[in-house]
Amino acid sequence: MLNLIRKLGRRAGGEAFSAPLEPGEGVIYAVGDVHGRHDLLACLLERILDDFRALAGAPAPPRVVFLGDYIDRGDGSRETIAALRDLARGGDIAPVFLMGNHEQMLLRFLREPTTGPHWVRNGGLQTLASYGIALVGSSQGPEDVAAVRDALREAMGRDLDFIESLRLCHHAGNVFFAHAGADPDIPTEEQDVQTLLWGSRRFGETVRADGMWVVHGHFVVDHPTAENGRIAVDTGAYFSGRLTAARIAPGDVRFIQS
Repeated sequence: MLNLIRKLGRRAGGEAFSAPLEPGEGVIYAVGDVHGRHDLLACLLERILDDFRALAGAPAPPRVVFLGDYIDRGDGSRETIAALRDLARGGDIAPVFLMGNHEQMLLRFLREPTTGPHWVRNGGLQTLASYGIALVGSSQGPEDVAAVRDALREAMGRDLDFIESLRLCHHAGNVFFAHAGADPDIPTEEQDVQTLLWGSRRFGETVRADGMWVVHGHFVVDHPTAENGRIAVDTGAYFSGRLTAARIAPGDVRFIQS
């Protein structure tokens, strides 16, 4: 699972992307979209810890950035959030938890129940089920939808506090972490929420000119990649059975999978 960094992208002027990876924090790991696969998450975390322990002279604990989309689609959203909350309380790793567009959809449903059908069609049904809430019938009225919202809010309890506390991005040296990447024409510190959570059309077409590497999930790939200043780690865990992390070190990226 070794992927050498390829510097093949070219900007409009023909200059190749050549910025070396300099994460600034030594070794840092980035975990792709979990989508309720808490079983794969548990396995991957063990492999990350084994990998980190094998690094000679590595200080403890390892920094791990989670790129969002912990819920929906898979059947274990509740268990996944519980596992992440345990990590936040423990001391085995130093976690950074980012928000994904699916967490945003859930929070929007809790504020605006009329958005429920959109969220449910995109995996929210599985999250509701994981919290013991069933939808009955296909033509629920506003009062029924509001009741589902209220039941979910009560069932989530402290899990909701965790989701509301999620960050939008993380910087480490010349490496930028965000769920859906970043607009290549805008400085990373000026990205808007829509781009960070849902992506930008230009992200996959244009190489950044500022030497910033962008680590992201959201866009499912058959195999994780590190090229053109972009590191992609969403390997569709909920259907592929493969949850991926990137180990990012000065000048090097290696991939670990459950």
